[in-house]
Amino acid sequence: MNPSLTLEGWTWKRAASLVAGTGMVLASYMTIRHFFAANYPESIWQGSFCDISAFFNCDSSAYSSIAEIGGVPIGVFGAIVGGLVVLGALLPSAPLERTNKSIALINGVGVVTLALYSVFVLGSLCLLCTGFYVASLLSLFLFWRYGIDRDAGGFVARWLRPSTAVLLVLALFTVTQAWAAARYHEAKRDAQSGGVAARVVKQYFALPEVAWPSEISEYRTASATDDFEDAPIRIVEFGDPLCSDCQYLHEQMLLLKDEFAGQMNVAFQFFPLEASCNDVVEKDKHPGACELSYILAHDPAAFPTMIDEVFADFEDAKTPEWRAELARRYGVDSAASDSATIETVSRHIATGAEYEKTSDEYAHGIRSTPTMIINNRMVIGTFPYEQLRAIFQALVAEAAGDTRFMESWVE
Repeated sequence: MNPSLTLEGWTWKRAASLVAGTGMVLASYMTIRHFFAANYPESIWQGSFCDISAFFNCDSSAYSSIAEIGGVPIGVFGAIVGGLVVLGALLPSAPLERTNKSIALINGVGVVTLALYSVFVLGSLCLLCTGFYVASLLSLFLFWRYGIDRDAGGFVARWLRPSTAVLLVLALFTVTQAWAAARYHEAKRDAQSGGVAARVVKQYFALPEVAWPSEISEYRTASATDDFEDAPIRIVEFGDPLCSDCQYLHEQMLLLKDEFAGQMNVAFQFFPLEASCNDVVEKDKHPGACELSYILAHDPAAFPTMIDEVFADFEDAKTPEWRAELARRYGVDSAASDSATIETVSRHIATGAEYEKTSDEYAHGIRSTPTMIINNRMVIGTFPYEQLRAIFQALVAEAAGDTRFMESWVE
């Protein structure tokens, strides 16, 4: 009898395969759920942000270019792979086991690649994704050690003998599920400009008012008026130039800056999440963020162009070589050792302590980026373009005294 993982009755090996497949399905479900929660928050308290506490977070993964394929979250494909493993454990057959074994090999290569990309490119690791990685590698191990055809002569005979019939059914099922997921994605995106946006605006105006920081940054990413207080939309953004959520917000702001031209003042308040210059941070969340902040702060006139370049070349900006070249091109080579520049960034960081603490563990009220003070209301994290646009429309209407427009949002 050909040794098998699933065809020898209810052995511990078959049960382990069932557990591995179930783990893949559950982890995939949670990553899909987080993908939509991160990209399409349904309240003003669900924005995504870079927090000072951990290397382990899922927001970078949810925002990354590989989080979806054609509008389909990659977790959908993971759930299908895991579901097939579960099916193979519950209703075993030789064709199904051979197909699962082939897919397990491809999936194993994929999860190792994704893990390396997360760690070395995104600089973070999602625990939900890690759960899928572990379950996938466990499944691969089981097929390698106990799977069907393990004693066959060559690599192809051992690993690449899937059933054509099973593959055809799987392909059809995958296409239908991907189509459904893409349509759901479109619906979530469309909802952002409707009822969700209205709810977020109402929640925004219900937030308590806070004071401006004692020092408002002179570094502007949008500037409608010389006097900060004269614009209908006034934003102080506590930001880190190496924070992926700040990059995402910057992309939204570029669009909004064009739509609300002449109506927005946005001051960038340096708050790098790196322990060498920010004593709120116990570990270096974003190594190089202090140095890059000094480079950006050295010449206020060059700041708008430089910050655009940093976020446009975000992954390269994480390297010392790229930062050194940026400083050289803008003639600010001495920024990292300039006492006045260092003091400016330090003052910006210190203003974070002026706000009410969210934890006794930290001295600062501001402890994550981006944190925005929008017209004297604090909003933590990033939001889809449609939601920010709705808030800004309401603020412009408020400044113009358009009560009918305001009532349509907040009542």
